Amino acid sequence: MPAAPEYITGKDLETGNPIKIEIVKGVIQSVNPLTQAQDDLPFIAPGLVDLQVNGYGGVDFNTFPITTLDFEKTVRLLAAEGVTSFFPTVITNSPQATGDLLSNISQACQSNSLIDQAVGGIHLEGPFISKDDGARGAHDLAHVCAPDWELFLKWQEKAEGKIKIITLSPEWDSAPAFITKCVENDVIVSIGHTSATPAQIDTAVKAGARMSTHLGNAAHLMLPRHPNYIWEQLAQDQLWASAIADGFHLPDSFLKVLFRAKPDNSVLVSDCTQFAGLMAGKHKTHIGGEVVLTREGRLHLASQPELLAGSAQSLLWCVNHVISKKLLPPADTWKKASTMPLSLLSGKPETSFHIGQPANLVQFVQEVNLITVRKTYIAGQSISYKEPLR
Repeated sequence: MPAAPEYITGKDLETGNPIKIEIVKGVIQSVNPLTQAQDDLPFIAPGLVDLQVNGYGGVDFNTFPITTLDFEKTVRLLAAEGVTSFFPTVITNSPQATGDLLSNISQACQSNSLIDQAVGGIHLEGPFISKDDGARGAHDLAHVCAPDWELFLKWQEKAEGKIKIITLSPEWDSAPAFITKCVENDVIVSIGHTSATPAQIDTAVKAGARMSTHLGNAAHLMLPRHPNYIWEQLAQDQLWASAIADGFHLPDSFLKVLFRAKPDNSVLVSDCTQFAGLMAGKHKTHIGGEVVLTREGRLHLASQPELLAGSAQSLLWCVNHVISKKLLPPADTWKKASTMPLSLLSGKPETSFHIGQPANLVQFVQEVNLITVRKTYIAGQSISYKEPLR
């Protein structure tokens, strides 16, 4: 007996027209106009896709072990922010610790269907990055090393093939051959935490690098006027660029330039840490340091307030920032955090409400410049943090 269809209604964010989406077994079957008028109909749009999540709500994807319950808690908290798919991000660490974390994430996906549906893949950020201060960011210098394909294969085995994005610097001699291997194995190479020359960046792009990680951040405080690696990546038409649009990491002028230089191949990411979703105040890190989350949402080192300690905001916050600053219209902004990341991942244009795709959807209301999520669906299932963890 065929499964009974379910229906979700709302105003299409792109057109404003009321629509009814038919869902069978968690997959979109059809999208039709809604002929019967309904009062107070929310907007409906594809779920947000965050390509860079270090943690959320006190859960850190770089601290071993991560329990399945904590992982599911993170999925549900992110769903409350409209995120239906995200990439747990593992940063530079020792080979053993990196393997343990990757295995932990993979096992959590295998043991819990909701986690498996929400995790689009793993983003490995490092350790094949620049050793330079500034460009290296907060990554541990002791574990930074040259791209090593055999080492990566060991990690990919631990991850059960779930590493889909790797951030590296093309300044290493072994980078071009490594990038070629990644492309052959369907792993997206993203340039980041780099001191690479324009020639090295160009070589990386020709080898198949497709993305820039949080462009404009993890950079030296002082750069040559030109050429430099930020201009070079902006000028590379083949490179997608991700940006942290939380209002603290980048000035709005940079975001405006980025969106104009790459209107069809730029995306928003949160790069959020475990402190996202927590109350304002002082918090301790796992390495013993203290950070401060201000009421305005800025996360900084307690000892050096002028230095950021990472991002403490969701992708929805970034969407609302871009909208409130009128850098892009609401529908275009939402695309940069939903269908455009999917286009980057698949290598082909992705549209809203794609027939045959999982019903990852968000219903929300918009008042002035603020989007507020009402309900989030992952594979057709309504997700709420208030539901008991399973």
